[in-house]
Amino acid sequence: MALEAVTLTGQHVRLEPLSMDHAEGLAAAAAGPRDSYAFTFVPEGLEATGQYIQAALLDMAGGKALPFAAVRVADERVIGTTRFGNIEHYPWPEGSPHQRAVDACEVGWTWLAAEAQRTAINTEQKLLMFTYAFEKWGVHRLQLRTDERNWRSRNAIERVGAKFEGVLRSNQPASDGLVRSTAYFSIVAEEWPATKTALEARLVARS
Repeated sequence: MALEAVTLTGQHVRLEPLSMDHAEGLAAAAAGPRDSYAFTFVPEGLEATGQYIQAALLDMAGGKALPFAAVRVADERVIGTTRFGNIEHYPWPEGSPHQRAVDACEVGWTWLAAEAQRTAINTEQKLLMFTYAFEKWGVHRLQLRTDERNWRSRNAIERVGAKFEGVLRSNQPASDGLVRSTAYFSIVAEEWPATKTALEARLVARS
């Protein structure tokens, strides 16, 4: 199923459809301090960044993902990327009232330039994406996941309101070449109103 490209705009960040036009900006964003990328795959150099974008666009063409470039509103600088992935359409019986445009999805593949981390940008881009998933697509479930060892990411995911579900052990290659166990988190539709209120308050505090 083809996914509609969309731009999501906030006060601090604009999420615009990822394209090859963002390659130089993303390569520059990743060229700063990289110590926070230990458990996250972040391309290094213009060639690797181009390949990274091409792979994301192939997933989008296949209906598997909706990738974004994150642009800082204050100076129009590309400061990272994020995407919807693992997009699911449940096999509902015809005419089911529970069928949605998208039944479930994941928010992830997120990284920011070092200077943009621990700012209002990450909080706002999560608010923008969660709102689109729950209020435009009507998802039943939104998933986030990270390397089990990445406590910085795990704590950040919990701060945006997702609940820890458990760890899938030794399930995929890790960004550091080892075998990764993955920590899973989720927000379900019934939790969204309270989660949205908390996220909005957090964004005000971070701003």
